[in-house]
Amino acid sequence: MSAPPMQERKPVKDLQKVFHYTDTMTRKPTRDNDPYEYLAGFGSRHQSEVIPGTLPAGQNNPQEVRFGLYTEGLTYSAFAAPRHANFSTYMYRVRPAAAHNGYKANIPHKADIENCFLTLNPKVATLAEQGEWAPFPLPKEDEKIDFVDGLHTLGGSGDPNLREGIALYVFMINTDMDHRAFCNTDGDFLIVAQLGNLDIQTELGKLFLQPGEICVIPRGIRFAVRLGPGHSVARGYITEIWGSRWELPDLGPLGGHGLANPRDFLHPVAYIDENLHEDWSIVNKANGLYNAIEQDHTPFDLVAWHGNVVPYKYDLTKFSSQNATSIDHTDPSVNCVLTAASRDPVTPLADFLWFGPRWDVASNTFRLPYFHRNSATEFLASLYGNGLGRSDDFLPGGGSVEISHTPHGNFSDAYVWEMRNQVNEPRKILEDQMTVMIESSRTFLFTEYARSGCGTFKDQGTDPKVWDALPDKFSAYPNIQEILKQVKADNEARRERLETFYDDDRLAQLVRQ
Repeated sequence: MSAPPMQERKPVKDLQKVFHYTDTMTRKPTRDNDPYEYLAGFGSRHQSEVIPGTLPAGQNNPQEVRFGLYTEGLTYSAFAAPRHANFSTYMYRVRPAAAHNGYKANIPHKADIENCFLTLNPKVATLAEQGEWAPFPLPKEDEKIDFVDGLHTLGGSGDPNLREGIALYVFMINTDMDHRAFCNTDGDFLIVAQLGNLDIQTELGKLFLQPGEICVIPRGIRFAVRLGPGHSVARGYITEIWGSRWELPDLGPLGGHGLANPRDFLHPVAYIDENLHEDWSIVNKANGLYNAIEQDHTPFDLVAWHGNVVPYKYDLTKFSSQNATSIDHTDPSVNCVLTAASRDPVTPLADFLWFGPRWDVASNTFRLPYFHRNSATEFLASLYGNGLGRSDDFLPGGGSVEISHTPHGNFSDAYVWEMRNQVNEPRKILEDQMTVMIESSRTFLFTEYARSGCGTFKDQGTDPKVWDALPDKFSAYPNIQEILKQVKADNEARRERLETFYDDDRLAQLVRQ
């Protein structure tokens, strides 16, 4: 008997159609159209140089840096922070950042920035119900909007001036940042690409970001956002954290590997602009306000650098998912890509979670998420595909939110089908789609832009009609009223028996009997 013919695997090149990055059958750590090289590994001290031999050996600040460069240090933590929490980068550049022509405060812009999320701020408010946004509006064709002008705050909690809290943003752009860079002095930006490719230049090198990828720009790093080749518009999401930093979650019983693996995080290599002496503007966000530094030289003039305050990117299609393999739906913590600690040692400030293609394998259980009232605030965003929103109107480029302890769950046709057609066979779920979620221990307040200014928000109060599909089956259960009466009678008889043990006279009489 001859063996069956081997099935030949064929590479999948559309990253929005892969089940996992390995379906591409590539040997490269980046997508085919990514033009840049990277340094791999999360949490390491990296180094890179445009000209070999530029980095000083055995010291950080030599008397004379090679090629007449200047040493500039960037600290991210306290000088005396423990070694595991000490973060800094040394840069060797043509001119130091201190060489500029002064600041301009409160520069004009078209963005909607709000960073004070305290109840005393009348410009922010809570949401009483679940909320949902249709796709956030893209810029009009006759209006040029770059990253500085296209940034809009949705909501958050805390205040950057207190070094504690979180904020959510969306950005919609249709033009490059031209001779101006952005510097966030408040916190770290976690950027999620949803529509269009982004070519992001940072002081330490370049990152190419596509839908289904994320990048983190640490606080204090200057960067410029430009549209990728062939793209005229882009949209995405940003999570900003204050007083914390993104880390990989501990794996516990999973062991040494799983979820987002450290080797899949990619950092840029050193890059220097060709035109060094041109007029530039550096837009700083400080405590939620824009100011600008004017200078006659590019901020992207590093010839070499070394340190651990470095931007990085990650491809979400590489996520190594974990799931239930016997019974019961697993908590979404198994989908955590990055986490940011809070001052409470057992409760993170925020988790960034992934919901993408994976196997659904479990038996004798209801596989979908049960109805719940989580302590966390949850913001969901669909990057592509059908997404995991709470209504059929949930489309890529929009979002939905449930505030802490808001009762919620699934009312979809798929949920009803699952309820009526329990099956045990393994199956692939969430194919050809990608959804991300920001989960925070904080109760959010939302901006006027989010509540009405963007024009796509609506409260999602529960429509009672959904219960036509999820009826009260308990009340229709055969003889349920008689069962309840019997339970009540049994409980009364039990209490009567127990009362005997608290009454000495009755107990003595019982013993005599």
